[in-house]
Amino acid sequence: MGRFFGTDGVRGVANQHPITPEIALNLGRAAAAVLKHNHSSTIVIGKDGRKSGDMIEAALAAGICSAGADVLLAGMLPTPAIAFLVRYVRADAGIMVSASHNPYEDNGIKLFDAEGFKLDSTTEEQIEARILNTSPEIHLAAAPEAIGRVYPMPDAADQYAGFLKKSTGRNDLLKGMKIVLDCANGATSEIAPQVFAELGAELTVLFDSPNGININDRCGSQHIETLQQAVLENRADLGCAFDGDGDRLIAVDETGAAVTGDQILAICARHLKQAGRLKNNLAVSTVMSNLGLRLALKEMGIEHRITDVGDRYVLDEMRKSGAIIGGEDSGHMIFLDAHTSGDGILTALHLIEAMDAFDSRLSGLCRIMRRYPQVLKNVRISEKTDIYQIPAIAGEIEKVKNHLGEQGRVLVRYSGTQPLCRIMVEGPDEEETDQLCQEIVDVIAAELNGSLE
Repeated sequence: MGRFFGTDGVRGVANQHPITPEIALNLGRAAAAVLKHNHSSTIVIGKDGRKSGDMIEAALAAGICSAGADVLLAGMLPTPAIAFLVRYVRADAGIMVSASHNPYEDNGIKLFDAEGFKLDSTTEEQIEARILNTSPEIHLAAAPEAIGRVYPMPDAADQYAGFLKKSTGRNDLLKGMKIVLDCANGATSEIAPQVFAELGAELTVLFDSPNGININDRCGSQHIETLQQAVLENRADLGCAFDGDGDRLIAVDETGAAVTGDQILAICARHLKQAGRLKNNLAVSTVMSNLGLRLALKEMGIEHRITDVGDRYVLDEMRKSGAIIGGEDSGHMIFLDAHTSGDGILTALHLIEAMDAFDSRLSGLCRIMRRYPQVLKNVRISEKTDIYQIPAIAGEIEKVKNHLGEQGRVLVRYSGTQPLCRIMVEGPDEEETDQLCQEIVDVIAAELNGSLE
């Protein structure tokens, strides 16, 4: 993928390579040069609540204007809002400034094409070549009369809210429901409460006050403890936890139990199939999906496609196979008949539609899938060496695989966005599964001089 782009755009520590104003300016200029279609091109920019977002946004806008394209500033909105707005205003591209579920010190740059899809690797390489001055084309700044302008989008949030509400087909879908929202002090902090309230929900809202440094801080889709407690205290029908940029959802049922992406995928796939809307009878997930999902989809007679980790791979397979539903256990769900991007709010609405269609509480719907104990641990490393070329690591992984047999599985891989080696072990017994995972972690940490994350 080159020196800048990873599996989900460009990401790193803010104000350090590659998330610097200088690179953002050059990236904005290069992106505009590659993606603009004519002399009146427009690029939409959005951001989450990180304090470094203003800096990166301004640099990107300067670069885009320098290349002769205009900028529309959408403000603080979820990543899927930018994918929607690109299509809505017929822009040439969209850029989201966010590091998703990472802490505030990090930031990132995600790019969308004119159809609202994340850029393919070929286009990323073209942009990168211009940034590195290795492009065979000579890059010229726009003439003074062709320099772009920056314009605000005062109606961006309302347009996106309207899209979400229209997707339900019912303005009263949430009437009478008690719902707790955890907005992760991020991009959903204003828009999620607006949408849920306008659809009739009785709301309790948590972590909706971004101050630049509290995004994802002990809240959001990766830290649901406070949400679980609030669901029980308020006797709510469910809780919804979004991540910092709002493209993920982890739910909490009325008993306070977590409902993962795999469970949401199973529930929504079942609903779509029963409603006659499951195109090609397909669902797509990644190799990280729980064994229980595979068994549940098989039991429901739904064909299952499996991809590498990452929503871009899920989306690629969905587009190739004609599937309209796919996702990751992390809560990143794509409903391709409704949107081009993973969308936490949209996923929550689809989940509630399923509850309504089956006239069931969320805990009851979750029974369609048995969740096998799955332990995921991270080792922080300094260099991504081929782990299967290290005998001690390869041997330990093989030993655990042989021990589990068909009753579980092992997946060891490097993170595409962080200096982490991720170890996932799945098995029939939680205590044993945790022990087996730790055995692999200990060997990896010792061989790679890593530390437990």
